[in-house]
Amino acid sequence: MGMPVSVEISDASASRESLEKTFDYFRYVDRVFSTYKKDSEISRINRKELQPSEYSTDMQLIFDLAEESKRLTEGYFDIRTPEGIIDPSGIVKGWAINNAAELLRSLGHQNFYVEAGGDIQTSGKNADGKEWRIGIRNPFNRQQIVKVVYPRGKGIATSGIAVRGSHIYDPHTERPVEVSMASLTVIGPNVYEADRFATAAFAMGENGVNFIEQLEEFEGYQIDGKGTAIMTHGFEQYTYDQGD
Repeated sequence: MGMPVSVEISDASASRESLEKTFDYFRYVDRVFSTYKKDSEISRINRKELQPSEYSTDMQLIFDLAEESKRLTEGYFDIRTPEGIIDPSGIVKGWAINNAAELLRSLGHQNFYVEAGGDIQTSGKNADGKEWRIGIRNPFNRQQIVKVVYPRGKGIATSGIAVRGSHIYDPHTERPVEVSMASLTVIGPNVYEADRFATAAFAMGENGVNFIEQLEEFEGYQIDGKGTAIMTHGFEQYTYDQGD
């Protein structure tokens, strides 16, 4: 779906077969949901070549999850663009990463890292036997890390302007989110949950971090258009290595 995917398995039982099965799953997701591929299912739906009764099981599930997310975020999560195109990328990415993590667990792996387009699910320890470390990039200077976090098996997702510019719309105004917001990183129970709420919270503008603050089991780190960082009260628990 136009984004890099990385998988690292740090178990002694790591194998090329496990990696291939994981990437095969991502290739399947790409074939179904990519808005860049003319023959994908979502592209055919947007061209009105398929009726709802013809949608695949996974497509129906994503539409249901998108409606649930829209309800939980007071309409700030919406997979339909102002142009009327359906783009489920804001929910598919985290969902697919989470499913890939479950696939690795089903293959007997406990220590791994799965990342797609900056959204990440970790499990266990890295190859050095230490906690996985994730760097939050400066949205104004991608070469600079402004914060290091240790998700400890939680999911982490970032929405912002650094890679794709101002691409997230406020569904209520049908206008891009103002440049007063640069990025919002969310840590949640898993990467699917973190991803969908990061997207919706970013669309809320400067109030996004307050929305995350009110959610149980979620923490957020927001950088505004002037480079000022604001974090939820519990975010700092993820900024130190428990092994130190």
